[in-house]
Amino acid sequence: MRGELLLTKKKKTFRLYEVVLSVITIIFVVEAASPAAAIGNSQYFWWAFLILTFLLPYGLVAAELGSTYQDEGGLYDWIRRAYGPRWGARAAWFYWINFPLWMASLAIIFPEVLSSISGTEISTFWATIIQLAFIWIVVFISLFRVSDSKWVLNLSAVIKVFLALVVGSIGVYVACTRGMATEFTWGSMLPSLELTSLAYVSVILFNFMGFEVLSSFTSDMENPRKQVPQAIAAGGIAIAALYIFSSFGIGVAIPAEEINTANGLIESLQLLTGTATSIFITIMGVLFLVSLFGNMTSWSYGVNYVASYAARNNSMPRIFSRVNKETGMPTGAPLVNGLVASTLVIIAPFLPSQDLFWNFFALNIVCLLLAYIPIFPAFLQLRRIDPDRERPFKVAGSEFRLRLISYLPMCLLIIAILFSVVPLDLSIEELSFKIPLTIGTVLAIIAGEIVAARAVKMAGK
Repeated sequence: MRGELLLTKKKKTFRLYEVVLSVITIIFVVEAASPAAAIGNSQYFWWAFLILTFLLPYGLVAAELGSTYQDEGGLYDWIRRAYGPRWGARAAWFYWINFPLWMASLAIIFPEVLSSISGTEISTFWATIIQLAFIWIVVFISLFRVSDSKWVLNLSAVIKVFLALVVGSIGVYVACTRGMATEFTWGSMLPSLELTSLAYVSVILFNFMGFEVLSSFTSDMENPRKQVPQAIAAGGIAIAALYIFSSFGIGVAIPAEEINTANGLIESLQLLTGTATSIFITIMGVLFLVSLFGNMTSWSYGVNYVASYAARNNSMPRIFSRVNKETGMPTGAPLVNGLVASTLVIIAPFLPSQDLFWNFFALNIVCLLLAYIPIFPAFLQLRRIDPDRERPFKVAGSEFRLRLISYLPMCLLIIAILFSVVPLDLSIEELSFKIPLTIGTVLAIIAGEIVAARAVKMAGK
C-alpha cells in the first residue's frame, strides 16, 4: 500500500528536452566514431545509406509502437502481442543477454583508457577491480527510478555531444593545417564490391539501436503520447549529425589503418594533438569514461524493464521478476546483469584470445540484432490484428511503403548478422575470431529456444 501511494503521489518530471537528451544518451555511442572512421572513406556511404534505409524506418516504427503501446515491456510486448509468447520470449532473451556482454566489454576498456591517459601500466589485479567497480556502480544506479537518476542521463548526453564536437572540430582543424589524411574522391567514398565490406553494416547498425528504450520511461514522462515521437525525431536528427561529424573529423585527419577500433577515441585524440598525456587528454579521457556510465545506465533501464516485464508474463526466468515494492523498480534483472558481467571480466584474463573487447562486443552485437528482427514484421502484424487501437503517431503511407519500411531494415539486420558470424575467407585470423563468435551465437540461440519453449508451456497452463 505504501509503495502504491508513493507511486501515485510521484510528480512526473521527465520533460521533452530531457527525453531528447535521454535518446542521445541511449543511442549515441561516442566511442563508435573510431570504428566507423577505420572503415575509410566508404564510411560516408554507409552512414548515408543506413540512415535512410534503417535509422529512418526504425525511428518511424518505434515512434508508432512506442506511443501506441505504453507498457513497460517495450519491444517484448510489441512482439508478444503480434506473434505470441514464443517470439516474445525469444526477443526478451536476446535483448537481455546482450546487455551484460556489452557491459563487460566496456568494463574491459575502462582501465585501458585510464592507463592510456595516465601513462601508467595497470596490473591485471587492479584492472579487474576497476572493471568490477564500473559494473556494480552501473547496477546500483539502475536500481533508482529514471526520474531520480535523470541527472546522470542528462550529464552523459551533454558530455557525449561535447566530446563529439571537440573530436570533430580538432580533426577538421588538423586536416586544414597539416593536410588531409586521405584523398577524397567519389570512387573512394563508394563501398568495395568485396563481400567483406558488408561486415561494416553491423558496426554502424549497432550504433542506431535504442529508440525502444523510451517505452520504459513513459511512466516518468509528462505526455508520453507526444513526447515519444517528438524525442525520436529530434534525437534521431541530432544523433545522425553527431556520428557523421565526429567520425569525419577522425577520418579526415588520421589514416584509417592507424585508428584503434577498441579505445580509439582517446588514441585518436592523442594522434590529433600529438601528445600521449596532457591535461587536455586527461580531461577528455575522464569525460569519456563518465559517458560510459551514462550509456550503460540508460540502456540498463530498458533492459531491466523488458526482462522484468517478460518474467512477470512467464517469458523469462522467475528471478528477473523481482522488483522493489516501494519504487516498483526491477531488482532481479540488475543483480543478474552484474553477476554475469562480473563473471566475464574475471575469467577474461584467462581466455586464450587477446582481443577480449571485440570478442565480447561482437557477440553482444549479434544478440542485439537478433532481438530487433521481429520488431518490423510485428509492426505490420499489429496493424492487421489491432487496427482500431488509437495510434497517437501513425506512420503514413501506402501498403507498399509500410512493407518497405518494415522488410528493408529486417533484411539489413539479417545481412549484418550473417556477415558478422560467417567467415568470409579462410584466413587463420578471421577463423580464430569468428569460430568462437559462431559457437557463442549458437549457444545463445539454443538458450533462447529453451526460454521460448518454457514460455509457451507456461502460457498453456
